[in-house]
Amino acid sequence: MGFLNGEVKLNIPASKAWEIYRNNELTRKVNPDLLADAQYLEGDGTPGSIRLLKLGPAVNKYVSQSKEKIEKVKEDKNGTYEITYKVVDGELKKMYDPYTVTFTFTPLQAGDCTAAWRAQYNPLIADVPPPEKAKKAALQFMKEIENFYLSFSAAM
Repeated sequence: MGFLNGEVKLNIPASKAWEIYRNNELTRKVNPDLLADAQYLEGDGTPGSIRLLKLGPAVNKYVSQSKEKIEKVKEDKNGTYEITYKVVDGELKKMYDPYTVTFTFTPLQAGDCTAAWRAQYNPLIADVPPPEKAKKAALQFMKEIENFYLSFSAAM
């Protein structure tokens, strides 16, 4: 079993990053080149829900879509937000089984936060590399959430 971690600092509150990440209407507006569509096929984002992500042209040669089953959603009293999902269909499922990801948004001082990404994966074939491209795309998308929020809040 392999593990891969990454994180980026966002200059927005953890609660706002979480709100955008979880809201399909907002998520699909963040950067359509990275993420073209997001929808809940079953449920509403609570554990057991199935979410389909369709990737945009910037990354869809690697992964065009990912169907994810939400396993855990956690919001703690310190303002940390966390979601864990397991990929149940799509290209990643054909490369790794299991492929489980956890996103965590942790507040920092002055209204900033850290967005962390952690993948647990098992390659189905020995020569399948670690999911570095998925990590890079996920962290880039987190920075795009920041840009989206800042441009939206500046327009108000």
